[in-house]
Amino acid sequence: MTSRYDAIVIGAGFAGLTAARELSAAGRRVLVLEARDRTGGRTWTERRLGHDLELGGTWVHWTQPFVWAELRRYGIGVVPSPIPLEAWWWNGSETVAGTPDELLDLLDEPNRLLGAESREVFPLPYSPMSSLYADDLDHVHLVERIDQLPLDEQQRTLLRSFWTLNFNGRLDDAALTQALRWLAAANGDWRIMFETCATYKVVGGTRALIEAIAAASPAEILLGRDVVAIDEAGDVAAVTTSGGETFVASDVVVTTPLHALARIRFTPELAPSAERAIEVGQLGLGTKVWFSVEGERPHFVAFGDADWPLNFLQSEYHVDGRTIVIGFGPDSTALDGADVAAVQAAVDRLVPGLRVVETTLHDWVADPHSGETWPMHRVGYLSTGLPALQSGTARIHFAGSDVADGWGGFIDGAIESGMTAARRILDVPAVAAD
Repeated sequence: MTSRYDAIVIGAGFAGLTAARELSAAGRRVLVLEARDRTGGRTWTERRLGHDLELGGTWVHWTQPFVWAELRRYGIGVVPSPIPLEAWWWNGSETVAGTPDELLDLLDEPNRLLGAESREVFPLPYSPMSSLYADDLDHVHLVERIDQLPLDEQQRTLLRSFWTLNFNGRLDDAALTQALRWLAAANGDWRIMFETCATYKVVGGTRALIEAIAAASPAEILLGRDVVAIDEAGDVAAVTTSGGETFVASDVVVTTPLHALARIRFTPELAPSAERAIEVGQLGLGTKVWFSVEGERPHFVAFGDADWPLNFLQSEYHVDGRTIVIGFGPDSTALDGADVAAVQAAVDRLVPGLRVVETTLHDWVADPHSGETWPMHRVGYLSTGLPALQSGTARIHFAGSDVADGWGGFIDGAIESGMTAARRILDVPAVAAD
């Protein structure tokens, strides 16, 4: 027997559970299908290295209105990452030590020059496609613009590494518009943008917020249901899982990350621009690794060269005589984050005197249900792929951080897009489920 619903939501991350909550609150009968054995999507709080760690998305900020509203809705607070006391950076020829303020000062002029036009290009950051300039700029490479700036070697080296960190991937095909969108969302202030990216964490972890959203909805959630096909015909769409189950609904919200969408067969096929976006994918193909080092070290931050296996380190916790550090690199295949010796070699290039004891990570790029870390656009995506995916079809609505208008790549963008998808469905009279 085929089960019939008003709406089926594919994915139980922030986008999916937000959409499910909003649709359920409006009286719709909603089913959520999640391929994993847990909720949260690309956020995942788990006890490792003696502390609750965020293996996926982590930081939030009050400049992000959707996630901030959800935190207030459920009475969940934030806690800051520690203030670093020490800093190291690669100046183009050697690693040097200094203060965090000195590091920020070196990044200040380059980022101000880069982002000077951000608010002019995106005066309404949550309506990026309304920009008069976005279409032309969307084919400009970020590295092309960086190379045009009047910077010395140290400044250019740091700026490349800074944006490699933000993209969590190599910059070869990175879109200038993606960098300008983040800057515009932070009112054109790169320091606020950086604070947004890596300063305030959710009390109780992202798990606390995802569980609060799930608990607020009567939607049915089925875990371990890997969707492999969506067939749209007339006023319904049929969703089929790898286990052979079929569910039918008037509307389907697909929150599957862009790099995992190719695993789903759509009938009829999606628009060519959407198919092309899925084929080309995003640039967030890097690594995020947690590791502990001997001793309770003064908290620090470090930038390496953009091409290093780990180009950014930030210490986060002191636990049982050790310091827990988070590291990011642009290429998940360039570092085995589970190999202590490999992580040690990568760390030695950034910060002297650290002895790595233990490491842990989740490889999101190798994970078939994500295929990417946080989504960062290639050139051309904003003007072609994004509008095609946001348009969806009559019965299929895409959501997720990959298709957000505002803070794409963040939890805030996922929540925003989930609300947008729900509103699109609710704006059309419902066809009652049998």
